[in-house]
Amino acid sequence: MKAIVIQEFNEPEHLSIGELPDPVLPADGVLIEVRAAAVNYPDLLVVRGKYQILPERPFAPGKDAAGVVRAVGSDVGKLRPGDRVVAQLEYGAYAELVSASENVCFRIPDSMSFEDAAAMGLVYQTAYFALVERGGYQEGETVLVTGAAGGVGSAALQIVKGLGGTALAGVSGAEHAKAVMEMGADAVIDLAAPNLRDSLRDQVRVATGGHGADVLLDTLGGDAFDAALRAMAWCGRAVVIGFAAGRIPEIKANYLLVKNISVGGLQWSDYRERQPGKVQAVQEKLFSLYEQGAIRPPIAGVLPLGRAGEALTKLASGQVAGKYVLTFD
Repeated sequence: MKAIVIQEFNEPEHLSIGELPDPVLPADGVLIEVRAAAVNYPDLLVVRGKYQILPERPFAPGKDAAGVVRAVGSDVGKLRPGDRVVAQLEYGAYAELVSASENVCFRIPDSMSFEDAAAMGLVYQTAYFALVERGGYQEGETVLVTGAAGGVGSAALQIVKGLGGTALAGVSGAEHAKAVMEMGADAVIDLAAPNLRDSLRDQVRVATGGHGADVLLDTLGGDAFDAALRAMAWCGRAVVIGFAAGRIPEIKANYLLVKNISVGGLQWSDYRERQPGKVQAVQEKLFSLYEQGAIRPPIAGVLPLGRAGEALTKLASGQVAGKYVLTFD
């Protein structure tokens, strides 16, 4: 089969299409003809060899694949050949075919395109678990999202609004500010403002009438996290999702004590492995929000498989608002 093949870890501009053996159909899984695959930030880390889970080479990267079931294993009970599904994988989505366990595959609503299904995989699951499971979100609360124009950030904004909350979008630059307002953000928090340590807190206070953020979803780390922690409301909950800004922050515990703030982290794939039933329930909720029109993945571009390196390079620049999706023809 044709695939983006990782022989050696490198920068994404060196990626190209190659050949890999067709995947083996497991007894408890399905074989999927891939029609669309999402480009995610962890894919960039995998390609560079810097992700926490790295398969044996050669392999195809990619964590979200949407397509049509070609065959099912002998132990599969719910899916059938011809079903339209999205699969959430550790790797393998940048290929014509992929095999996946039944418990990580979900039937796509009839109203949903393959491109939307792929774009609503990892990032929407991550955002929902961060907000509700780890952040303890309650309807009507105010949520500050850093890196709000990116994949997880934009998903979080839409989910917050879909669940009846107030969404503060932390971004840098006028283009990203415009993008998050179009996604439904209630206010933009400028992460490029001078003296961010104080200016972020001041912006949040103005946007919330002095209340602060009940929940912080941080995808950046670095200076943005340090400043955002100071903008939390009393009994606020901060969730660490990633470190796209590069620096892993160290927390000053006195901030937590003074305002009774809780800080937690999210590694979403652990839920996929340990509590697949919970992942299934979240996916059904996300599909329901999609069918209600409450969420729509902002797709920055749809590119053929051979341009995967280009999409990842743009993602690495930090200038992408929304998701790139790869298609197979």
